[in-house]
Amino acid sequence: MMPLVLGCVWIVAANVLALIPSRDNHWFRAYVLIAIGIPLLIYIGYSTGWLFAVAFFLAGASVLRWPVVYLMRWLGRTTGIDFGRLGKKNDPE
Repeated sequence: MMPLVLGCVWIVAANVLALIPSRDNHWFRAYVLIAIGIPLLIYIGYSTGWLFAVAFFLAGASVLRWPVVYLMRWLGRTTGIDFGRLGKKNDPE
């Protein structure tokens, strides 16, 4: 039960931090949330099972969507896989 409570606290804290204005577009806060979220994800997966870990991962990815978009772009550049138009605006081609 404790891992799920910690996960919910992390989600609420991430949303509150997203509401506060920032000069660096929230990147420092995103790095801190990622540094706390990865061990928390492992703890949730170890304690409660993979289903809750996947749910927490998806919730965290929805809060931290831009780091995920940049990760997918980087993976696309390094592997040559086209992930589509992640995070790009619809400009006419």
